[in-house]
Amino acid sequence: MKKSVLTLFAVASLSFAALTVSCSDDDKGTPSNPSSFVLDRDNLKGNINDGEVILESGTYKLTGKLVVNAGAKLTIKPGVIIEATDVAPGTSDIRYIAISQDAEINVQGSSSNPVVMTSTTKAPGKWGGLVICGRAPINKGASAQAEVGDNLTYGGTETGDSSGSIKFLRVEYSGYSYNQDKEFNGISFFGVGNGTTVENVQIYEGSDDGFEFFGGTVNTKNLVVTNINPSAVGDDLFDWTEGWNGSNENWYGKRSNAGNRGIEADNNSNNHLATPISFPIIKNLTLVGAGPDDTSGEAQAMKLRVGTKAKFDNVVLANWKTGFDVQHDESVGYVGTGDLKATNVKFVNVTTKSKGTGTTAGTTPDVSAIYTESTTATGAGNGENTPTWAQGWTLGL
Repeated sequence: MKKSVLTLFAVASLSFAALTVSCSDDDKGTPSNPSSFVLDRDNLKGNINDGEVILESGTYKLTGKLVVNAGAKLTIKPGVIIEATDVAPGTSDIRYIAISQDAEINVQGSSSNPVVMTSTTKAPGKWGGLVICGRAPINKGASAQAEVGDNLTYGGTETGDSSGSIKFLRVEYSGYSYNQDKEFNGISFFGVGNGTTVENVQIYEGSDDGFEFFGGTVNTKNLVVTNINPSAVGDDLFDWTEGWNGSNENWYGKRSNAGNRGIEADNNSNNHLATPISFPIIKNLTLVGAGPDDTSGEAQAMKLRVGTKAKFDNVVLANWKTGFDVQHDESVGYVGTGDLKATNVKFVNVTTKSKGTGTTAGTTPDVSAIYTESTTATGAGNGENTPTWAQGWTLGL
């Protein structure tokens, strides 16, 4: 009997050891579906065409474009740094990361250990940023090609399409410009579906828009954009077009340089009534500008135009020349129907709360019904100051 007990104990010990090894292998990031992609920490670029590639720890040098193609997955563990190297003069080997339709990204950062995508030279516009293409609806056509990257296809009919999960990511110094009309953003969402998770993400010191949504249905939570550098002007903090419909919570944007607006919002510049019509919902929003004396000419907290709809609630707008700038008859009309509306708005040091401009030159409709005021609005959580949820993993706040 004693022998049997000892035997059972030995078997149990071996089983536990085997289990421990198995868990340890998982912790090391061994992919369940290995990729044929050859991973080189000092030369990260190319096409991931199959399986899962896992970036484990430390720094990876992004030396060109990294494209994750259909059926493949890129997983990035907490604390990983992806550093885009400088583009050699006279070359066009742009550094950026793109997630194609039917591919996935899985960013596993944490508040104490975020994933960071940055550049060797710490200045705005030094690399392309992150581009994600999904199969959710757009109003530019049944599908389209992304304006940056390798003309990747985006758009479709799958509102619940998933491009993966992004949690606790900081994107720094993005916004590389091919020319005046073709620039990367911090993160570009092209037809991304609401099966995708986007939470706790900051765009820091980009030279173009922070987050831009080209159609799609993706939802977001806890987004931050910070533009400070006066010598490399950023564009808008948040931007949408082409029929984006998403539900969002906790956006905080701060611009102290001579960049553009807090939000630039469009439906479709070629057809203001193109469907699906842009109609996001944003709850808990703070936009901080450079001050009402800003001479950049674009000192609007929000420019809402070419047929966009939107609903905002619990909003703080601080240090802007204009709060709500509504343009074109279609968007002006949505103010009257309540489809373009901001409730519980607190204005802090804003010269003109609302301004309307019709499609016909010289028409200035009254759009003051776009907002209702509240002296107790908290915006993203702490008025014009850094919200608690953004502390610890962000920069420049």
